[in-house]
Amino acid sequence: MSRATEPRELALFGGVPAFPVQKHVGSPNIGDRRRLLQRMEDILDRRWLTNGGPYVQEFEKRIGAMLGVKHCIAMCNATIGLEIAIRAVGMTGEVVLPSFTFIATAHALQWQQIRPVFCDIDPDTHTIDPGRIEALLTPRTTGILGVHLWGRPCDVEAIEAIARRRGLKVLYDAAHAFGCGRGGRKVGGFGDAEVFSFHATKFVNTFEGGAITTNDDDLAARIRLMKNFGFVGYDDVGYVGTNGKMTEISAAMGLTSLESLARFVAVNRRNHGLYREALAGLEGIRLMEFDDVETPNHQYVVLEVDPERAALGRDELAQVLWSENIIARRYFFPGCHRMEPYRTLDPAAGERLPATGRVAARVLSLPTNTGVDPDDIATIGRVIRRALEQGARVRAALAGRAPATPIVVPHRRIDVDLA
Repeated sequence: MSRATEPRELALFGGVPAFPVQKHVGSPNIGDRRRLLQRMEDILDRRWLTNGGPYVQEFEKRIGAMLGVKHCIAMCNATIGLEIAIRAVGMTGEVVLPSFTFIATAHALQWQQIRPVFCDIDPDTHTIDPGRIEALLTPRTTGILGVHLWGRPCDVEAIEAIARRRGLKVLYDAAHAFGCGRGGRKVGGFGDAEVFSFHATKFVNTFEGGAITTNDDDLAARIRLMKNFGFVGYDDVGYVGTNGKMTEISAAMGLTSLESLARFVAVNRRNHGLYREALAGLEGIRLMEFDDVETPNHQYVVLEVDPERAALGRDELAQVLWSENIIARRYFFPGCHRMEPYRTLDPAAGERLPATGRVAARVLSLPTNTGVDPDDIATIGRVIRRALEQGARVRAALAGRAPATPIVVPHRRIDVDLA
């Protein structure tokens, strides 16, 4: 583990960056390297690399048992998982979802010529506001796609009550929420189905992958057909499908990650507590916390920077951190509704999304996972404090500069993330 040096002067003013190597939000967790290599050797010896091999089967069983769901269908990635789940439940026309999510959530609908109808979020939880859903429903609405953000489940009870009254399908993008729960129930069994991401940046990863979970037998059977081109037999195709299969190598990484799950969560929880201490008392800086009914995985350390109270705005603080090789992320800026094709298709969407706009302008996610140690967090805390203490000087130095928008990134960058 690399150690950070004590910054005597901010790098913005010519000092040495706090870290010689970039610290990312989503530095991958690896788990037991020896056990992973053993599994890989076994896969090569079997010469069974994909098409539902023993490691994929075991991974699905382990996930299903952990989450208490009847069916887990492994996927090559969560985006394909969303697309298949959307099609399998029969969503068409229009679907209501938050704009404050990774763009893949909206694209999974638009790709299938389903219109995403963006709903505002609760400004405290950052998840879809159930109180604003019904005003968006039309005769063309067929479903609601909620997003469990930061490991915090949506208000599933309210969403599913709306769906029952209006005869709508409900899916959840659970990319952030593996291992999380609400009110004693684990994420995985809510709605008609839930879709998880096991991308490299997630605290449990399969290199690249995802999964759909459901308690609906018929839906699970359709999903299994759809992820394998619709094959119902060796030479018999009975359904329109695609290629959503997870490989054996990916499943091997997933099983290895699951074996270290408790350690990964413990590190995340420790990091969250250390950030809480490091940032305590900073004016205008709010660390996202969780309430007693929630079971978080602490995969993300999320700040809200209040521009009216903090000495610097979120984007100014982000630029300071990037100059120190602290690659903080502006999730999910600027909101799906302000990206193409959605800003052209629904140019007035921002008028009904005031909370989304405010939160998107304030949120900053800090590096965590096993790639960050307590000394790193202490250093990041000191950098943030120093930047805020020198707010006027920082602001003057940044005047006229472009904001920290990581469009072109170095080849080492691995923190492109799904919601």
